[in-house]
Amino acid sequence: MDIKVDNKTIIVFDLDDTLYNEIEFLKSAYREIAQNLEKENWHSLYIKMFSLYRNKMDVFEFIHKHYKVSKSTLITEYREHKPDIELFEGVLETLQNIKKNKGKIGLITDGRQKTQTNKIEALDLTSFLDCIVISQEIGTEKPNLNNYKILESTFGKGTYYYIADNLKKDFITPNALGWNTIGIMDNGLNIHNDAYLYQAEKYPPKVFLSSFLELTIT
Repeated sequence: MDIKVDNKTIIVFDLDDTLYNEIEFLKSAYREIAQNLEKENWHSLYIKMFSLYRNKMDVFEFIHKHYKVSKSTLITEYREHKPDIELFEGVLETLQNIKKNKGKIGLITDGRQKTQTNKIEALDLTSFLDCIVISQEIGTEKPNLNNYKILESTFGKGTYYYIADNLKKDFITPNALGWNTIGIMDNGLNIHNDAYLYQAEKYPPKVFLSSFLELTIT
């Protein structure tokens, strides 16, 4: 897919499972927690934690029971740790080419301000972003109209694109606003894997891509 970008082009991205796999944030947090609790043998604890997670068990209840650490402390460490995460292949080049062609870049993400900001910084995204909308900061989550209208208020008239992954909430509003919507297909690792429930006309994007390698910015 080719997008022709100029100074009236606004390309807005989702964050989690769009620009990187959110499961890598979880794994990063589990590693840090395991290393703090078992400095010499953290690998075994991490393996157990991740196995419990994949089997839908309460990981933090297990830690609380065996290490006498409160669940609230563990949740805070999970949410506020500095993650070790990486962008999907092709994302950096996409961002660079948008800027090269004078386009604007926005981000709309649901989550806590501290958590999402740590992700943005870990991925070295800050310098590319002209507008960042984090749900906790504004008090509404997608698909609330407010989360998208902030971008229109910031940039004014132009050609808008929204690139995201979650059929349940990401595309309903930008579809209604007349934005060009692009879905990044689940690579088998997405946290939210219930796309089969959201096949009615209002949910899907106009176009699906298997990865950013299928996107060309000119």
